[in-house]
Amino acid sequence: MRRASGDPGAAVPGGRGTDTTASFGHDSDLSFVPFGSELTEIELEAIDALPSGSALMIVRSGPTAGARYLLDADVTTIGRHPEADIFFDDVTVSRRHAEITRSGTTFELVDQRSLNGTYVNGERVDRAVLTNGSEARVGKFRLNFFVSPADLEPPADQ
Repeated sequence: MRRASGDPGAAVPGGRGTDTTASFGHDSDLSFVPFGSELTEIELEAIDALPSGSALMIVRSGPTAGARYLLDADVTTIGRHPEADIFFDDVTVSRRHAEITRSGTTFELVDQRSLNGTYVNGERVDRAVLTNGSEARVGKFRLNFFVSPADLEPPADQ
């Protein structure tokens, strides 16, 4: 395992204790794969039931594949810290890995200086606006983002 300074026993600056996040190479099988239409009927119903101003993250791969997280707060934390709103108990995820912020009906994924980075649609980002169907990657977890149908713009021909 790699620690903040490269020294196996070194504490992380800022007094947060020892960093135990494992680093993985970019040659892993976690490259971007475009989102398909493999949603289950239950997932589709959950998306259809979202109230305006909320969204849903669905874990598509990783140890908790299939888990759904309602995004209905102005800030949702993601990480390995037990108090994270979206808790991933895996060494590829930093304790305080990322946040999803909400402003009106706009959701933004913000990396919190994680070791392995945060990705949206295959691109490493510091921050990125999430759009319907966006794929986020946190450690070895892939999640898809879905907004409330009430907040989607109607097609231009209507």
